[in-house]
Amino acid sequence: MPTARLTLDPGFRIGEVDRRLFGSFVEHMGRCVYTGVYEPGHPGADGDGFRSDVLELTRELGVTTVRYPGGNFVSNYRWEDGVGPVADRPTRLDLAWRSVETNAFGLNEFMAWARKAGVEPMMAVNLGTRGVAEALALLEYTNHPGGTALSDLRREHGAADPHGVRMWCLGNEMDGPWQMGHKTAEEYGRLAAETARAMKRFDPSLELVACGSSNAYIDTFASWEATVLEHTYEFADYVSLHAYYEPVGADLDSFLASGAEMDRMIDSIVATADHIGAKLRSDKKIKLSFDEWNVWYQSRFPGEAALDWERAPRLIEDVYDLTDAVVVGSLLITLLRHADRVGAACQAQLANIIAPIMTEPGGPAWRQTIFHPFALTARYARGTVLRVEAQSPVIDTARYGEVPALWSTATHDEENGEIALFAVNRSRSESLPLTVDLRPFPGSRVVEHVVLTDPDTTAANTAAQPDRIRPVPVEGTKTDGDQLVVDLPPVSWTMVRLTTG
Repeated sequence: MPTARLTLDPGFRIGEVDRRLFGSFVEHMGRCVYTGVYEPGHPGADGDGFRSDVLELTRELGVTTVRYPGGNFVSNYRWEDGVGPVADRPTRLDLAWRSVETNAFGLNEFMAWARKAGVEPMMAVNLGTRGVAEALALLEYTNHPGGTALSDLRREHGAADPHGVRMWCLGNEMDGPWQMGHKTAEEYGRLAAETARAMKRFDPSLELVACGSSNAYIDTFASWEATVLEHTYEFADYVSLHAYYEPVGADLDSFLASGAEMDRMIDSIVATADHIGAKLRSDKKIKLSFDEWNVWYQSRFPGEAALDWERAPRLIEDVYDLTDAVVVGSLLITLLRHADRVGAACQAQLANIIAPIMTEPGGPAWRQTIFHPFALTARYARGTVLRVEAQSPVIDTARYGEVPALWSTATHDEENGEIALFAVNRSRSESLPLTVDLRPFPGSRVVEHVVLTDPDTTAANTAAQPDRIRPVPVEGTKTDGDQLVVDLPPVSWTMVRLTTG
């Protein structure tokens, strides 16, 4: 039987775990907002109309940062429509998703929700159909304490204190021809630089994200980033990456190896950013914001043109099975393995739209299968990411060639002496015994061992069976001297927590 080995050593480090890696995304799309996070008529809604069950699940999920209000939606959005008395707000057409937007939920509602959820807001500005002036107006309304027209308007709207948003996205996917106000790299780079320059004049401590490519297969991938960063390198702190994964036909082996594609994408953009830094003779290192990622069955989506004009339609509500959850777990591992450069990440989206949390209008909310690897990784991946160089058998895939069957990472929290090991077995047919060398951590003992797997890899969670797929504790796992030996079932995600205390 094939086996795998790895060594954990506190001297071999990648970088610190940035809590922003465990971000999410709320866009005015489908039912993410309306009947997702916000449903005033729901039996469990609080006084602000927020669904208490979704708030509770958001906190359990461990989300740290939430990007808002889009996404494609932001590129034709007037933020002014979503502030002030709700009765006075205009109803608009959302051209991105061919929906009718009531604007009942807007900026101040989102900020109130974020405070209750305990998450940091990440705001996006419209650089599609708007520009520098509108971005500055939004920034003044949002962050200035008072004494100006827009900050006093916010206070009149019931938000006495500034919202203090630190992280701002300079538009969304402006490389995509589907985007309202789509631009060339040169056009966008110039606009983003001028917007960033002005925003930094308002507050030099703001953290700004320049738009990178919308995916790794668009013709302008990497060349887009190179041009944009030549314009924005002085002002931008991050460049964004977006990627969604799904099986192509019956090729599940390649799907399970999706982390290999994310890995290559990150390496490519790091190399591109560093090339521009060298070209500009700058000592600055641009970080990466992977602010849209998930499993998304895009092949099932007919496209925006096929949609009717509706309010909060059921749109892209993928139901995730065990295999999808294992892939999500592997993508989280990939993000951690790049903790030295990936400083933020947002799983898209939070509720209903390709989401870990599902709801029914007036009814229950429940955890999708992908909820579990995210929640446990967010809870226990703390401290320093260790450099894990595993010995593993390989799997031959049609899309990525040979990939290791074992995909893993580990974190070490020096403050409490805890180690968290995360591992995926990509094999669909064989268990994988894993031996972990713990000699650099003498006296380690197992605190918790859970596995996410099922004989039926197509099993999913539903409103009727909300806990069909969930992490299962493995009892009796112990270290043997300076080693830990665990068995990884086929198509599984595993977490082992150890302590040296």
